[in-house]
Amino acid sequence: MTSGLAGEVRDSADIRIVENARPPEGSRLGWRIGPEPAVSIGVFEGEEPYVLHWALDATRLGDGRIVVANAGTDELRVFDSQGNYLATWGREGEGPTDFRGLVAVETWPGDSIMAWYTGAMGMAVYDSAGKFGRTFVLQSGAGVPWRRPRPLAAHQDGTILSVKAPEDADTAVVEVWDGEGALSASLGTHAAAEVIVTTNERGSKYLSWKAYGRQLVTGFWADHVVASPTSHYEIRAFRMDGTLSRIVRRDHVPRSPTEADRAPFVEEQLSNYEGLEIPETVVEQARQEFETTPFADYFPAFSSVIGDAVDHLWVEEYKYPLEDRPGTLWTVFDPEGHALGFVETPEGFEVYEIGEDYMLGRVRDKLDIESIQLWPLERSD
Repeated sequence: MTSGLAGEVRDSADIRIVENARPPEGSRLGWRIGPEPAVSIGVFEGEEPYVLHWALDATRLGDGRIVVANAGTDELRVFDSQGNYLATWGREGEGPTDFRGLVAVETWPGDSIMAWYTGAMGMAVYDSAGKFGRTFVLQSGAGVPWRRPRPLAAHQDGTILSVKAPEDADTAVVEVWDGEGALSASLGTHAAAEVIVTTNERGSKYLSWKAYGRQLVTGFWADHVVASPTSHYEIRAFRMDGTLSRIVRRDHVPRSPTEADRAPFVEEQLSNYEGLEIPETVVEQARQEFETTPFADYFPAFSSVIGDAVDHLWVEEYKYPLEDRPGTLWTVFDPEGHALGFVETPEGFEVYEIGEDYMLGRVRDKLDIESIQLWPLERSD
């Protein structure tokens, strides 16, 4: 299917370049997200498995079960297709079957489940019945955990995507690994967050980042890996061997932050201190620093990318701080990189996974109560 939004398509040095127009303002692709979630897991009070805390990821298995990475308790909680609790896999601890800083969960080849955690950057494999298989780390040769590559995503073929950011640098190295933790390919060095390095009177370095600065976004898109800075609207897709295969661009007009955007930035940064036992003097010092943080030259062109189960790429539109838009807007690209149009997801819904006919993610309500929700997705031609 080729969209009327796709302009010039050309190949250069075996790299496919696709130029796209921006979908018309206010338009929506004719895909429908259900009026309400088909499944919702999470309560304020009730049985412990349904009370979620830092549910940082979730995945849906082939039989409809939903596995939730509940980072607050370092557990994988398993629910049936209707949201009823079934079992808990793993726990917090230092043993071989335990998690230490659970981050994410993905499906893995052969009906297995892959979960990873920040402790030693470990990867754990379970079968579909919850039987523990093995753990391993990415064999980078770096000794201390924070020097090792950080896992970001796992692919159905057993490939693992990672990023490694050198200290004080505004670049990052993106790499691909096999299911044994051995390096398969490097995608090279890419522009990452814009770092500000300050040295105090004692000679100690202090790192901060520009307000509204660029980020490096990564993810799997079918049999490709995306690695692109958000400074401009260009999606760079690499083959699994690390060679650049496709560049997808979409019209975008850069916009610069102004002092009117300062207050929302400060408020967002200080929200990270809420609920923590931090002295007021420390919070006030942080406020003063945020109020003088340099702005990036331009807002990011987009925020994130997600590849879905039928090889489309969803690119999250950047939401400007003073913009009043209840939901999240995405530009959807077909498997060849042609822009199909905008799709809007429900307000407050953080997307973790997009299947052929569903979207799975997390919602936090006004009381900060978390729930994992599965929404129906109907795709029209």
